[in-house]
Amino acid sequence: MPKYLIERELPGAGKLSAADLKAISQKSCSVLNALGPQIQWVQSYVTDDKIYCVYIAPSADLVKQHAEQGGFPANRISEIKVGIDPTTAEG
Repeated sequence: MPKYLIERELPGAGKLSAADLKAISQKSCSVLNALGPQIQWVQSYVTDDKIYCVYIAPSADLVKQHAEQGGFPANRISEIKVGIDPTTAEG
């Protein structure tokens, strides 16, 4: 199943409180549960003004639908073609 990287522009994201991040996460999980098991949230990374999320889903359209139903921005949705890490250099 494809993986996607979602770039969400959210000014001040890095200053969100733990309670804010919990509420955002709860909303995301609620929408995911309603959409069904074919879409999964893997992990997110918060920077100063953006949140980058990794999702597994059958299509970018389903990722977009999650964003729309949750009220989250999805400024860019990119399919991840391959992942690399330091162990890639060893092969």
